[in-house]
Amino acid sequence: MDIIEHSRAAVRQRIQALKAAMTKRGIAAVLIPSSDPHLSEYVPGRWASRVWASGFSGSAGTLVVARDFAGVWADSRYWMQADAELAGTGIESMRMAAAGGTAHVEWMVDHLQMGDVVAVDGSVIGLAAARHLRAALSERGITLETGVDLLDDVWPDRPSLPTPPIYEHLSPFAPRSRADKLAEVRVAMKASGADAHFISTLDDIAWLFNLRGSDVEYNPVFIAHALIGPDAATLFIGDGKVPAGVLATLQADGVRIAPYADARRALGALKDDRVLLVDPRRITLAFREAVPSTVRVVEAINPSTFAKSRKSADEAANVRRAMEQDGAALAEFFTWFEDALAQAQAGGESITELTIDEKITAARAQRDGFVSCSFSTIAGFNANGAMPHYRATGASHSTIVGDGLLLIDSGGQYTSGTTDITRVVPIGTVSAPQKRDFTLVLKGMIALATARFPRGTRSPSLDALARAPIWAAGVDYGHGTGHGVGYFLNVHEGPQSISPHAPPEPHTAMEPGMITSDEPGIYRPGQWGVRIENLVLAIPARFEGAVDGKGEFGEFLEFETLTLCPIDTRCIDLALLRDDERRWLNAYHDTVRTRLSPLVTGATLAWLQERTCPI
Repeated sequence: MDIIEHSRAAVRQRIQALKAAMTKRGIAAVLIPSSDPHLSEYVPGRWASRVWASGFSGSAGTLVVARDFAGVWADSRYWMQADAELAGTGIESMRMAAAGGTAHVEWMVDHLQMGDVVAVDGSVIGLAAARHLRAALSERGITLETGVDLLDDVWPDRPSLPTPPIYEHLSPFAPRSRADKLAEVRVAMKASGADAHFISTLDDIAWLFNLRGSDVEYNPVFIAHALIGPDAATLFIGDGKVPAGVLATLQADGVRIAPYADARRALGALKDDRVLLVDPRRITLAFREAVPSTVRVVEAINPSTFAKSRKSADEAANVRRAMEQDGAALAEFFTWFEDALAQAQAGGESITELTIDEKITAARAQRDGFVSCSFSTIAGFNANGAMPHYRATGASHSTIVGDGLLLIDSGGQYTSGTTDITRVVPIGTVSAPQKRDFTLVLKGMIALATARFPRGTRSPSLDALARAPIWAAGVDYGHGTGHGVGYFLNVHEGPQSISPHAPPEPHTAMEPGMITSDEPGIYRPGQWGVRIENLVLAIPARFEGAVDGKGEFGEFLEFETLTLCPIDTRCIDLALLRDDERRWLNAYHDTVRTRLSPLVTGATLAWLQERTCPI
């Protein structure tokens, strides 16, 4: 039995065991989301329940197992991946229109019967999602059971909690003190009428306490909860994770340490006169239900989510330095790649998608301040590049040979910032349709990069700017155009989201200091994919008569492009570019060359100069 078939057989056995556990408990269906008690995008092994049960390894998706059915719902980023990974498991690949959709809820409402019971672990489903689920099922006469975790019945070797110690994120990389950040959050609490605030989201906690960890792959965060009071704060964290030196500095700032498992009990022990602030989209149902009914609860977005999204001038300066280090690493990688590709075409050692991941990570590891990758490198050649979240594995990957396009999406975690970049490079001869797609995507990326808009513009409304040149050709893409990026934190953060699937709510407004990706794409299943991605920083707009972005019609913002890496002009259909778009590209390449040249030498410097020549 080969590796893939062995994996499929294991999934079939797990689903059967889950169904047996459901029958024993009188449960008609179980819902397994892709989250943990902190509603993280990337989860530690203990809560990788959907991956373990289904074999689908995408970072987003929902598994539903019923008496005679099992299916995973995923959005368009993962459709082809889900089809491939679920084949032969008995689990159906179900297509969801957009990330965060509720098609799985609609399926249960349509297929289950009045009186049935649906189970979901209340400790890993968000409060807002649970409310929607309970209301939809209730209308059909279906009961939602949230007090049981069926995975405990069928997962005998379930991983334990991670144990690596935490560490401090220190100045100059953390320009603001922990005390200042806590004071800012307390001001926001008071403005909401609250004297207590519970936080579960790991990047909020890491940012607020100037701490980092390695509990979650690719994200420098740690497993913890926090309860903030008017004068003191409690950090609920695993035993042995806080070194003595860190403990002393925390105590000096009025932060006490408590066992991780005590967080729910602490909420349950709140006095009747307390007013608690919680974010319904960033807290699980179980924690909300732990709060006594006599405690008044204010529901609003975490103040730290707003605060950490708006990078300070010092943080922005640090990020620019991280981008220079990252750009130099990429220049060294691409210099190696083009040389190795020429040798492979002449009969030398072949290059695979796995080689790309190995070499690009090794190049970054040599740069100042590098800590880890910021996500799993995506290297997709031709048809594999058409899967936005493709991941090459030892059992399934392509060799870079022949003609076509290679898409590389990668990023790094540096003590001074987080990077995320996508580039597409030519392999052999690039066809006219491939150049056309590349150029349309480039036009969309430039359109957003050069946008100017009123401060407070809802970020989802900016999405159409990048799509317009692509829509004009009768083409579209399924994912959003931009996501927020953390500061040596999660590569995906909010509250801003440049996406047609995100609701244009007040908290999604663009504000100065926000770092966001700019990454339109075109994907042709079975053929190729194109995505070009830079990170951009929202800054006061510079125009005639403006002072700090303020003019006759109010305050305006624009974007500063942060990412420093050439865009491969060999893939461009120059006839499709306007003069202003050519000027933008030439100016960008001039900046890339100027800022990276002092950091590279020899063949890498020669490569940089060649790839940044004006068009």
